Amino acid sequence: MKHADEGRLGHQPRMSKERAERLRVWHEDALKSGRRRETITITVLGRTFVVPPEVYPPNPLGLAETIPGEVKETDRVLDMGTGSGVNGIIAASISHQVVAADVNPIAVACARQNAERNGVAANVDVREGDLFQGLSGRFDLILFDPPFRWFRPRDLYEQATADENYQTLTAFFRQVKDHLTGSGRILLSFGTTGDIEYLHELVAQVGLRTEELRRIEGEKDGLDVAYVVYRFTTMAHPG
Repeated sequence: MKHADEGRLGHQPRMSKERAERLRVWHEDALKSGRRRETITITVLGRTFVVPPEVYPPNPLGLAETIPGEVKETDRVLDMGTGSGVNGIIAASISHQVVAADVNPIAVACARQNAERNGVAANVDVREGDLFQGLSGRFDLILFDPPFRWFRPRDLYEQATADENYQTLTAFFRQVKDHLTGSGRILLSFGTTGDIEYLHELVAQVGLRTEELRRIEGEKDGLDVAYVVYRFTTMAHPG
């Protein structure tokens, strides 16, 4: 993905050099253990998702569990970076106006098949595209499980967890207000295994109000880690 000019010389993480190096090791280890040659079947909130090896599986620390309490029947919903379709499909069990987008064509096919499998295909329009490319109109709710790390992805599979210099994350926040209704909300997950301080900088730059909906804390290799689900709204419309 080629987006904004942030980090043309390389993203400078808002953390110690030691922690940044540790995150690089974690990323490589997770990538090696996560790659597979077989298609897998996963159950999330009672729904079945079949995921081929080229598509990143649903993230247990992502948005899925918070979506049912956030989506309204009248919402027009965008699931950004849909992957296997998990977030959009859960949203489509409540809203009949869901658009799901992904840059990975294999993920697009996967999400369409999973929407059929879960009986919500009529409620989900799955599209191939980069960020907001080709999307018209505004959305009441935008769902986004972005890549946590700022490293350069080597293929479409790794692109689910790595976003070179946070070009996609930066572009998302610079464009998102143009795609939200006046009282629209963004539901986004992120963790301290990425540069969470940079995320907060982006949010502040575009003037969004931040609410924490869920925080899971733990420890990994002697370092404290946290995974957070946020709701972002415009300052004028706190939701």
